[in-house]
Amino acid sequence: MASFRPAWEPGAGDAGRRGFMARDPRARTLLRVLVSYPEVRYVLPDRVGLEAGADPRLIEILLRFLGRQGWLLTSVTPSG
Repeated sequence: MASFRPAWEPGAGDAGRRGFMARDPRARTLLRVLVSYPEVRYVLPDRVGLEAGADPRLIEILLRFLGRQGWLLTSVTPSG
């Protein structure tokens, strides 16, 4: 689960203009990096979906990578 900074929090009816789908160049680059992993099935404004059999090491790498995106997120935790 991703917790976003208030300015980036995806809200109902924002049509994907915030969160992971924001039009900011940093968010667009982040989105390109995320979808470059074959195990990433989808990216929505508020979450990233992985293949069921994704390697736990990859999950840890993505959690650490997203955790360093302090301009966008306040915290990241895996959800089952």
